[in-house]
Amino acid sequence: MPIQFPSPFLLFFLFFPSFASLMVQAFTGTYGINYGRIANNIPSPDEVVTLLRAAKIKNVRIYDADHSVLKAFSGTGLEIVVGLTNGQLQDMSVNADHALNWVKDNVQSFLPGTHIVGIAVGNEVLGGDDLSLWGSLLGAVKNIYNATKKLHLDEIVEISTASSFAVFADSYPPSSCKFKDNVSQYMKPLLEFFSQIGSPFCLNAYPFLAYISDPEHIDINYALFKQTKGIYDPKFRLHYDNMFDAQIDAAYAALENAGFNKMEVIVTETGWASDGCVKKRCIYKISF
Repeated sequence: MPIQFPSPFLLFFLFFPSFASLMVQAFTGTYGINYGRIANNIPSPDEVVTLLRAAKIKNVRIYDADHSVLKAFSGTGLEIVVGLTNGQLQDMSVNADHALNWVKDNVQSFLPGTHIVGIAVGNEVLGGDDLSLWGSLLGAVKNIYNATKKLHLDEIVEISTASSFAVFADSYPPSSCKFKDNVSQYMKPLLEFFSQIGSPFCLNAYPFLAYISDPEHIDINYALFKQTKGIYDPKFRLHYDNMFDAQIDAAYAALENAGFNKMEVIVTETGWASDGCVKKRCIYKISF
């Protein structure tokens, strides 16, 4: 019987190969769950652990470093990525000591019982509405990474940040995708640092948001993995029968255009609104 998770859960995928270099095919990588808790009537962290184990899901990402969640995950074998919130970026970018204390309190103190494997520094910062955070992201990333290095955690805890499709200027066809000019000046130094430390490019990919932005020209079947004529990319010489694959290759094209053709793309959020959507703030349910 399928297990249906409550609305705070979003699917995420790990370890995508570049579809541009392969035949477009169904996803075969590792998947996990984004565990959001901004809602009412949600299960407790202990109940979430039970749900995840029943669904045989091992990878989890939270949007903060809530200690009740980290304690509940201790000894479970679940791998978790914790989040440094957008509201903490400016402080962490200018104060290395605060970054070090944050990593000590929210990562080191829970290891090895809680298997923390990554820190997501902010979420959808570049391309977002708060321009004051754009210049703080790289400094926060560097300070958090340097903190893990100082604590000898850099080889077991990966540093990343997730971007939305708002960072791209154009994604149709996928091979034409580039970073927006105003984003590029912040994105390229960030990607250069990620390249140095071996971090991937993390993407929140939502065919739903692309569809509702232009429902007259986008076939809903193309967004829903249903039978459709799809699109053809003459540069990649690939036919795409679903938007999700095309979005991933668009990200790879943008990275290649920026000079980072060897960087891996990881999808950190995806889903489809099932319980309503107001101003693109949607409720998602994922069934397995």
